[in-house]
Amino acid sequence: MLPLRYLSICSGIEAATAAWHHLGWQAAGFAEIDPFARAVLEHHYPAVSLHGDFTRLRAEDYGAIDLLVGGTPCQSFSIAGQRRGLEDDRGNLALEFIRLAERTRARWLVWENVPGVLSIDGGRAFGAFLGALAECGYGFA
Repeated sequence: MLPLRYLSICSGIEAATAAWHHLGWQAAGFAEIDPFARAVLEHHYPAVSLHGDFTRLRAEDYGAIDLLVGGTPCQSFSIAGQRRGLEDDRGNLALEFIRLAERTRARWLVWENVPGVLSIDGGRAFGAFLGALAECGYGFA
């Protein structure tokens, strides 16, 4: 059986790989724009392709994947942020995550954010996210 391949976006210092390495899962690539996080990724995972802006990824950048994982920026939803939701460019990256899911045709998605995403705009922002997932044919839990 082949190992599960995943693409990690907004990777940070890559918690997913730290958790999944022992399962034998393989990172197909990372996408991160923060210079410090990129330096950490380059140091710990020199054999894994490292990309910048995930909205510019193309299929030839990562190959076939089984799972797309990411934690798009939370500042637009967080109670510690300005709570501008999808009106904030960073909030719209949640929808860009779904567009990337459409391009990758990943079988599974893991999207992580903050509790504030459930309550901002009376839940409409999160509802838009879930609706977009459903339109792409994904279920959610």
